[in-house]
Amino acid sequence: MKRSLLYPFRALRPLPEKAAEVASPPYDVVSTEEARRLAAGKPWSFLHVIRPEIDLPEGIDEHDEAVYAKGAENLRRFRESALFVQDPTPALYIYRQQMGDHVQTGVFGCVPVAAYEDGRIVRHEKTRPDKEGDRTRHILEQRAHAEPVMLTYADQAAIDEQVGRGTEAAPLYDFVADDGVRHTIWKVDNPSTLLEAFRGVQRVYVADGHHRCAAAARAAKVLREQESARGDLAEYEIFPAVLFPMSQLRILPYHRVVRRLPMPPEAFLQTLEARMEVVRHVEDPTPPAKGTITLYLDGSWHRVVLPPSQRATVADQLDVARLNEHILEPILGITDPRTDPNLDFVGGIRGLQALKEMVDRGEAALAIAMYPTSIEELIAVSDAGLLMPPKSTWFEPKLRSGLLVHVFE
Repeated sequence: MKRSLLYPFRALRPLPEKAAEVASPPYDVVSTEEARRLAAGKPWSFLHVIRPEIDLPEGIDEHDEAVYAKGAENLRRFRESALFVQDPTPALYIYRQQMGDHVQTGVFGCVPVAAYEDGRIVRHEKTRPDKEGDRTRHILEQRAHAEPVMLTYADQAAIDEQVGRGTEAAPLYDFVADDGVRHTIWKVDNPSTLLEAFRGVQRVYVADGHHRCAAAARAAKVLREQESARGDLAEYEIFPAVLFPMSQLRILPYHRVVRRLPMPPEAFLQTLEARMEVVRHVEDPTPPAKGTITLYLDGSWHRVVLPPSQRATVADQLDVARLNEHILEPILGITDPRTDPNLDFVGGIRGLQALKEMVDRGEAALAIAMYPTSIEELIAVSDAGLLMPPKSTWFEPKLRSGLLVHVFE
């Protein structure tokens, strides 16, 4: 018999007046250098837990044993301080984010590892073993899932109604982060009605956090082998997630930059023109529709219409896949976008100006602006049991880490 898809939990959390000081970007959107800068002079930033190498000498390998030990030590320091509390009974939470005019409201609870293993938590991205291993070590050393994943589900009126009721109370947290995004969290002390509403959800989809999902599953496997069989559901068998209805999520494009071209810019453009439609020197660099990209090189933007894919699956019809098929592979010799050092990725939140500046500074020879993948494309690929090319989606706003932590000691 399959277990529920949603569980309440006893969150470790900061005092309300410390929430803004603790909350941090997730580990995978900041480099070590950025994390050092963001956490400077902020001893309670959660970056000390999820990026603990910032508290060790510069240049240390982030996979060094000392890094994992430091992360566990820092989380222990947080737990033992008077600035954090752990809720005495399991609860669900409602998490709302507002970024400009965009608002999304999700349910913050725990989901079971079993649902990830049996496919009810549907993935669309291939994970890297090294990143899985890194996050697994942090989970095992800290005895905690420090950060939530972002999941999405088909809209349900019954869930919307219960979420609406949950937001009528005074919020637990309400603050604007340094990037201008407003974060509001309500606690649902009696979650039975909301849990009942979620029984109508048969599957959920990973929006952001594939490596955290995989790491939770790997950590659970290790801990199962270490512990004797038990009748109840062990805490390490569930991990934290914020579940949003599909209609509310916003996907930004995930752009590309190519470090070096194998030919002069003019020769590259002529090669493209022989294979596809190219409009040179456009004023508006934003791709206007699916199937179009814009390129910045040699001081100008150019619009390109990608040819249809000659391959069969729904994943092959994605713009990022068509880019690989028609430009990256045959013209630029980039056959594995996941590992080729000549290709890099730039999240859509940074804007097209950032792409232009990278080329103008000489950091890249070519910038490629993408049209965003749609949520419908993500679901279609996931339902088909296929995987997207790497860096196909950039969800924004990002969840803040450190507000509701799942510990299982």
